[in-house]
Amino acid sequence: MTDLTTLLEVGGPVAAFGGGAAYTRAKYPAVYWSAVGGPISTVRLLSSYGSVMEACGLTVAPSRLRVLAVKATTRREVRPVPPRRGILRPTSTGLRLRLRLAPGQEPADVAASAERLRHAWGVHAVYVTTVKPGVVELRLVGYDVLRRVRMPRKTGGGFLKVPVALREDAMPFVRDYRTVPHQLTLGATLSGKSMYLRHLIAGLAPQPVALVGIDCKRGVELAPFAARLSALATDPDEAAELLPVLVKEMEDRYDLIKERQGIAPGTPDEEITSDIWGLPKSERPTPIVLFVDEVAELFLTATRKDEERRDEMVTQLIRLAQLGRAAGIYLEVCGQRFGAELGKGATMLRAQLTGRVCHRVNDEASAKMALGDIAPEAVHAACSIAPEMPGLAVAGDTSGGWSRIRTPYLSLADAATICHDSADLVPDVPALKPFRPAAPVHPVEALPPVVRPRPVTD
Repeated sequence: MTDLTTLLEVGGPVAAFGGGAAYTRAKYPAVYWSAVGGPISTVRLLSSYGSVMEACGLTVAPSRLRVLAVKATTRREVRPVPPRRGILRPTSTGLRLRLRLAPGQEPADVAASAERLRHAWGVHAVYVTTVKPGVVELRLVGYDVLRRVRMPRKTGGGFLKVPVALREDAMPFVRDYRTVPHQLTLGATLSGKSMYLRHLIAGLAPQPVALVGIDCKRGVELAPFAARLSALATDPDEAAELLPVLVKEMEDRYDLIKERQGIAPGTPDEEITSDIWGLPKSERPTPIVLFVDEVAELFLTATRKDEERRDEMVTQLIRLAQLGRAAGIYLEVCGQRFGAELGKGATMLRAQLTGRVCHRVNDEASAKMALGDIAPEAVHAACSIAPEMPGLAVAGDTSGGWSRIRTPYLSLADAATICHDSADLVPDVPALKPFRPAAPVHPVEALPPVVRPRPVTD
């Protein structure tokens, strides 16, 4: 009886601790990782590092000098040598560890063993990045950071850089317009595409940038941000008037660049430029970011007159995508569906859009149109996005790299308030003044939606 009483007294707190740990792991994974998961994985890594590396085939034969030293000082067996390990650095989402590769090894060898390392050390995922020749960094992620998105404190934002989402390796996904000037963003209804666009506009609103919108859904997506927009077209007819103005603005900027190139001989090379960023700050035009929502609406036609208008608009979009970067004009093309069946020019326009972001789509053809030409293996990842994970997307670029990302929740009222507070930053672009939308007096208030979507994050 005494033994049973003692067992109950000891087992009660243990069961309570186990239940609390399980609840914390499910509801608050970051807290669980910091308190329990992180220390356990650290002990596993430090105690089994050599044996795990040997099991993964990441060890090499020791040098002759090491063999002689071991034989001279001890009688131990000479074992293969794992990569030299650096200092283990804990983070709020996992662990970071640098490895110096042994002669004959390459980063691909470590990347191929990432799944084995994940199971051996009890973490959610392992990602390998090259720091410099001969040195790689292992980023161990302790839990699924995309299930409950929390952006890190240091996001790497800046001028024309918007930290818009979180990557699966717990690093921020930054939309850098100077590096990736044009992008195609696809997503079905309630996939999170509008949330992604909302973050972009809210991130660019406090910057000295001209924001231009084409929203053929009568402006329901971009009209709440009218206070910060320099121009807005809400139907194909208005878009047909706006696009030639942007093309003319681009041509004028090229004339300005050519005038700068025609300066007198003997001028220092740093003053000769081929884009607006080489111009003096006093002469540099304001960058323009063009948001095209529901791009398919620009391609749809009903009459022959509509076909002529469509061909003109598509040609102008292609010209902006081909030549706009040097003139400081950037494109953000969004839609639910994008394919060759939209008509002439669709494939050519897609080829000029370097960045690709594909949310959940309704058919595999759209995923292939977005990612198939740059990262074929990412198509399956895009097609496997579940409807209960809105905001989840696959991001890639023409370098072939891709990763899963998820956008944190940002309410329409908060984004509209940011634009309203930044209304005084709307730059003076004379060519766009006729298209300046009438800004609301007060920010948009959150209204109860007719159809309640699932939240972007839990």
